[in-house]
Amino acid sequence: CQVSDNGIFASENAKHNIHCLNVIGQIEGHYILPPQNKTTKYEHIMPALVAIEQDMSIDGLLIILNTVGDVEAGLAISELIAGMSKPTVSIVVGGGHSIGVPLAVSARKSFIVPSATMTSHPVRMNGLLLGIPQTLSYFERMQERIINFVSKNSRIKPERFRELMMKKDELVMDVGSVLDGETAVNEGLIDSLGGLSDAVQCLYSLIEQQKTDKESTKRTKYSTGKTVSKKRASSATAKTDAKTAGKGKATARVSTFREYHPSAQRAEMRAKRGAENVSDRCR
Repeated sequence: CQVSDNGIFASENAKHNIHCLNVIGQIEGHYILPPQNKTTKYEHIMPALVAIEQDMSIDGLLIILNTVGDVEAGLAISELIAGMSKPTVSIVVGGGHSIGVPLAVSARKSFIVPSATMTSHPVRMNGLLLGIPQTLSYFERMQERIINFVSKNSRIKPERFRELMMKKDELVMDVGSVLDGETAVNEGLIDSLGGLSDAVQCLYSLIEQQKTDKESTKRTKYSTGKTVSKKRASSATAKTDAKTAGKGKATARVSTFREYHPSAQRAEMRAKRGAENVSDRCR
């Protein structure tokens, strides 16, 4: 395998060519974090996702998560992953804290190792805040955005996820809940409990299924096009036959007219004689 400048390994001898995206440490969004913090910058991740979506050599995306971070930045990355056309699989190792939950469920299939945890709590903010009702309303609307995204991309109900976020007797210094791997799967937050090999094999299956669907779609379009061409050809043949039949009917009508009208026959004979005389003169 080869390693790139940003620490991403690319395997040269694999069943399918997949890209591994690491979201490790705290997601750095609108504010620069202290240098001692381990961060993943969202201005690096977002263009990388665009490049992966366009790269024809990449068959699928594997996302490894052990993160916490900025709500706006994390939700933006989650929306981009959820909107990708290529197969995506996420695996939570260590923990998916706060905005790590939407990141985990944004993939088509999500995994979590047994020792990992998912921490959910209400939206919070550090720094100077205005103590007015509008500030609380803003927090509530942002929280609803997260709840709606998680419930649409997982099996958990919005009411249940809100209940887990508002638990008061589990965290000492905060409101919320901590779910281990098995509990997260039972709650419907994560799809499956498994390790790296399970996630990779699942991604391979999604890639092969997508290729099969594309081939069947092409065959359907090809057969539909042949059917349309046959219908057009048969329609043209039918029109030609109808015109021929119409000419035959007209000829039959003229013949019948001549049979029952001797004067018409005599006029035709005179015309023929006149034409013969003209040809004799031209000689």
